Amino acid sequence: MSDPGNAQVDPRLLVREQGFAGYLGEFRRRVRGGELGPLPVIIGLIVIWIVFQSLNDRFLSPQNLSNLSVDIVATGLISVGIVFVLLLGEIDLSAGAVSGACAAVLAVLSVNQGWNAPAAIAAAVAAGALMGLLHGFFFAEIGVPSFVVTLAGMLAWTGFQLWVLGPNGTINLPDGLVSSLTDTYFAYVAAAYGLAALATAVFLAVSLAGNARRRAAGVPSRTVGDIVFRTAVLAVVAFGAAYVLNLYRGLPLALLIFVAVVVVTDFVQRRTKYGRSIFAVGGNIEAARRAGINVAFIRMTVFAVSGGFAALGGIFAASRISSASQATGQSNVLMMAIAAAVIGGTSLFGGRGSTYSALLGMLVIQSIASGMALQGVSNSVQFMVTGAVLLAAVVIDSVSRRSQKASGRA
Repeated sequence: MSDPGNAQVDPRLLVREQGFAGYLGEFRRRVRGGELGPLPVIIGLIVIWIVFQSLNDRFLSPQNLSNLSVDIVATGLISVGIVFVLLLGEIDLSAGAVSGACAAVLAVLSVNQGWNAPAAIAAAVAAGALMGLLHGFFFAEIGVPSFVVTLAGMLAWTGFQLWVLGPNGTINLPDGLVSSLTDTYFAYVAAAYGLAALATAVFLAVSLAGNARRRAAGVPSRTVGDIVFRTAVLAVVAFGAAYVLNLYRGLPLALLIFVAVVVVTDFVQRRTKYGRSIFAVGGNIEAARRAGINVAFIRMTVFAVSGGFAALGGIFAASRISSASQATGQSNVLMMAIAAAVIGGTSLFGGRGSTYSALLGMLVIQSIASGMALQGVSNSVQFMVTGAVLLAAVVIDSVSRRSQKASGRA
């Protein structure tokens, strides 16, 4: 029998006990191995903000940043669903059409059929999930490639959207719950600061509780200094955002919902059996199958999740303009949702990423759009710049995967 005292421990687990020096060494190791995480997009976002602020001092004004924080929500929610699909190494080309079709369903039920807003919203989200589940069935059970089945879905649901809206093509939404999703701001200063304090306190409590569990299990844990540093960084970001938002109209409800969705879905992906199964299937489908994971179930439900978030994004898009029309979910919505996920750090090759990618990626894309709009730059140039950023993100992803293979970590 082996001596427990001589048991080998992964050196990476000891980083937490080595303090900041250990994390610095771990950071260097990750960079050399191609594990860049969100670092490139964060650096890119900072550069974008510096450049546009130097060109126009209104870019970082409270009003522009507040508007930007609401503008990212609709497409960002669609991108959250896209992240789930990309983690499988697949693609969903129907998300934009599903969002438009479900916005049309919401408008018809709430305006033409007289349904109350909560019921109409629930029905629209359920419709999106069912559309996604249908795509997942043909993909997982029949074997139709995801590209083909979702391309067919894009065409079919676009036609369904036009049929539901009828000859007028537009249904205006009355003032109420739906319109309030993007029109509501918590003007009380205490609301934004209170939320920042709550987020900081919860993060600190969870970190300390996790450390206690690790110590009880005899597993290396974070140092107190590390926890304090991480909490301080979160506090600076949270209270800084609260300060800026309070200078304009306060905390937007839409942003609050979006951030809550990102946090909850990230928890599901990283801390639940279902979420880890998604990573397993996306990383190596055969190994996942041999580990006892129901691959068909994971695939079907992931497309259902994508459809549900596409519907939610369509609802927020309709809320933003107080109507559902033939243009909802069309144009460049799908491409921007996919681009946001990839730019934010989710791999196109599957098995790597998080829903924070949707938040970071949308911040990059909307920052470019907002900055160029302030400069009077045409949409054509905006698309070219966004395309270049997307290509750069994919190149970084490809290079990092190559580095990981070279270092034996892929």
